Amino acid sequence: MIRVLFVCHGNICRSTMCESVMTHLVSQKHLSEKIHIASAATHNDEIGNPPHYGTVTKLKQMGVPLIPHHAVRMTKADYDKYDYLIGMDSANIRNMTRITNGDPQKKIHKLLTFADSPRDIADPWYTGNFDETYTDVLKGCTALLNVLEAAL
Repeated sequence: MIRVLFVCHGNICRSTMCESVMTHLVSQKHLSEKIHIASAATHNDEIGNPPHYGTVTKLKQMGVPLIPHHAVRMTKADYDKYDYLIGMDSANIRNMTRITNGDPQKKIHKLLTFADSPRDIADPWYTGNFDETYTDVLKGCTALLNVLEAAL
């Protein structure tokens, strides 16, 4: 089984959106028994909170089922537990690498690099633009799924 952890600052907007979108894409390809998806935060700001209402609204609008979730914090142990640790922006990548004390196995990636883009996924907590975030999340998750399918 391939295990994927999506990570953002608070685990209520981008990473939870990724968790739901990727779970939906994996389910559509009948790969749920082969790919496990979860999400986490790099900070304690929102621990225990449900997904942001903007994420919930956008997923509902797009027909993507919301994965029941409450924000959790990424731990050093997650490095051994997951095959891919996927951050949303450069700050997430720095924080993830700090939490894991490095990335010797090259498991930490920024999501849009799978779509051949160095761009960060903007945090809708600050921008308010959940449409743009969803577009980037879908693009990145689709490209990541192609990589995972090839690895199966």
